[in-house]
Amino acid sequence: MKITRAVTWLICVLTVAVLPARAADSPTPKEGAWVVRDFRFHTGEVLPELRLHYTTIGAPTGEPVLILHGTTQSGTSMLSPVFGGELLGPGQPLDATRYYVILPDAIGHGKSSKPSDGLRAAFPKYNYEDMVDAHYRLLTEHLGVRRLRLLLGVSMGGMHTWIFAQKYPALMDIAVPMASLPTEMSGRNWMLRRLIIDSIRNDPEWKNGNYSRPLRSAQFASVFYGLATNGGNQALHKAAPTREKADALLDQRLSRAFTADANDVLYQWESSRDYNPSAGLERIQAVVLAVNSADDERNPPELGILDREIKRVKNGSVWLIPASDQTVGHGTAFFARFWKSEVGALLQRAPRSTP
Repeated sequence: MKITRAVTWLICVLTVAVLPARAADSPTPKEGAWVVRDFRFHTGEVLPELRLHYTTIGAPTGEPVLILHGTTQSGTSMLSPVFGGELLGPGQPLDATRYYVILPDAIGHGKSSKPSDGLRAAFPKYNYEDMVDAHYRLLTEHLGVRRLRLLLGVSMGGMHTWIFAQKYPALMDIAVPMASLPTEMSGRNWMLRRLIIDSIRNDPEWKNGNYSRPLRSAQFASVFYGLATNGGNQALHKAAPTREKADALLDQRLSRAFTADANDVLYQWESSRDYNPSAGLERIQAVVLAVNSADDERNPPELGILDREIKRVKNGSVWLIPASDQTVGHGTAFFARFWKSEVGALLQRAPRSTP
């Protein structure tokens, strides 16, 4: 059956898999890596060498900006046409001729240290606090950043931003957590994450992480989670208004090559298990703009959580992107056109602090 352009577009959105692309006339991205010796995780486990990979765009003399990616992604995913292509070019809000943009790969992601490097299920059980601490050390010890003009994160990166802003409050002028809530991991969001985790752990072929071939369970659970918690009701219905088209979309998702390592996937989702930044919101000093979408399946606005918690942030506000057949639920924040004007205006008016 022929797959329509709308269905193909939605598949790209649901997987959030986009090819890195440099904005026209913007500086060339540069990759780097730093090895942290004897990195201690929150569990007490120590990794003799923790490799932290990162990408930068712009000169180190520019104003520093840290952008944090979502679960299963990498720093280079933020250079996509719909994200970096809307932000980093000349005259755009994060013009890379003016800003020094840092795009790290979180622990367990991209080219940073992860279970599939060799330790498999013996890799330390990292959580979001460990990932944030690693980002902080990369910035301050390796890159020499004393003060960020902006910290911005999407989805998992948004949750990291909530932690970062309260754990290291003097490090940034502005914090923009997107597609996230400053409260305990719970509800549908955690239940479906646990189904990914349990699907892998309960697979007889997993063998305590020592499997010999790719696990079909990891792909099936990931597709299930993506469809259940991403894509937007209106956009999904527009792309699949009949059973036949819905089946075609699902079949294409399930038949696509799945190259992710099952242990990496397991760790990536399980790392959110104890996320809960609620207790420290009053410690945040940065100007905060929390950006969510009205059709976000993982962080539904009707719960009232963000409206309630943002009142505890001294300089906090919310930008809620209205739902439409152009938005894609939880994935909406990855499309910078929906919020770049608000962030650009904030960059113009928010005060600068001296490092």
